[in-house]
Amino acid sequence: MSTTHTPSDHDAHGAPAPSASKKIISILALAVVPVLLVVWLINQYKVADGQGTPSSMSEEATATRIQKVGVLSLGAASSAPKTGEQVFKAQCTTCHTAGLVGAPKFGDAAAWAPRIKTGYDALLNSALKGKGNMTPQGGGAFSDDEVARAMVYMANAGGAKFEEPAAPAGAAAPAPEAAVSQ
Repeated sequence: MSTTHTPSDHDAHGAPAPSASKKIISILALAVVPVLLVVWLINQYKVADGQGTPSSMSEEATATRIQKVGVLSLGAASSAPKTGEQVFKAQCTTCHTAGLVGAPKFGDAAAWAPRIKTGYDALLNSALKGKGNMTPQGGGAFSDDEVARAMVYMANAGGAKFEEPAAPAGAAAPAPEAAVSQ
């Protein structure tokens, strides 16, 4: 049982198989595609802005990409003093409008009457140093004069006849309600 081979059989084995030609094409593509990509990138680098720098790498583009996202401001260095109503709306209204944790409600004469009887100085002392559940200055970041104005505003709404404190010497007069942006 011997098999005889003819020369034509050997020629069939010597020709590349269809899968071998696909391998050759794949290898050439893998070598040519990266080279073409590198050539394209070099061309982009040289031609982009005429100076050898791509436009995405220009100083303006870089400055735009690394610009500040936001600015932190810890407080205004010089702002006009606030009126009593402005301070009330910004800080005091949370508790005094709803009467939370024992705070006398804004405009409630019955709740404010015993406090008003203690006098301006006692009320101001309570507002500045805190009393009961209220923290010093009502927990805000207003000046003592602004807190005094807010206390007078609330007490007067509850029936007092206190005069609103004047702005300290050298300070601007309190800004009217319409002119202050909140």
